Amino acid sequence: MDSNQSMRLLSSWIGQIGDLGLNLLWRFIHIVVSLWYIVSGISEAIESYAISLGLNKKYSSIDLEKLRCLAVVVDIEAVQDVAKVVELLQWLTTIGVKQVGLFDSQGLLKKSKDLILETVPGSMLLEEIGKDFSPDGKRIALEFISSSDNKEAVMKAANILLQRYLKSSHPENDQGENFFTESHLNEALGVVGENVHVPDLLLVYGPIRSHLGFPAWRLRYTEIVHMGTLKYMRYGSLLKAIHKFTGVHQNYGT
Repeated sequence: MDSNQSMRLLSSWIGQIGDLGLNLLWRFIHIVVSLWYIVSGISEAIESYAISLGLNKKYSSIDLEKLRCLAVVVDIEAVQDVAKVVELLQWLTTIGVKQVGLFDSQGLLKKSKDLILETVPGSMLLEEIGKDFSPDGKRIALEFISSSDNKEAVMKAANILLQRYLKSSHPENDQGENFFTESHLNEALGVVGENVHVPDLLLVYGPIRSHLGFPAWRLRYTEIVHMGTLKYMRYGSLLKAIHKFTGVHQNYGT
């Protein structure tokens, strides 16, 4: 065996050992991450169970003054389970949430709104109440939202803003300052007869961390929390998410 063959054989052995080492390292990392997710899931389940039983006094009372409007996004695969949606709304009523927007991309919940309103005690349609309301007791106002909602109103409002800009601005003197503000948008939407309810907190029930098509123009200062799948929703996790939101100080930009 000459020196060239020896070098090739040694190089082959080193390559095989390196591949084996990388494979073992990958498997080890995979096991560690999997164990971390399992332990984390068990810990969250135990904590949620303890919160549900009232064992954690931290969540015994929640100041809902900051939570004027809450939105719930349901994945299209789970939206057929209306019973789960009803159970979720009953939990929110128990917690004391007064205004909830229900969203799915295809508007299937909107088609089931009569059933939901009949099943959830104290529920009523937000559109039948008006923009400013303060329901008493265990009453909850519901808004059913889909991807196609408000598109026509937004286009009309955009046209109003454009006409206002063309009439009042002078492009030759434009120094790049912001001409439109949030109040301008709300005013334009009001002109076309559209009352906008911007959620303070958005709870997403789905397999992925995404707002799943919820209208982005309604998410100006919204806190978004991924809650996992609707099938495995837990009352304790819901209570914890709302409690955490009400205790956070939000800084709004100018």
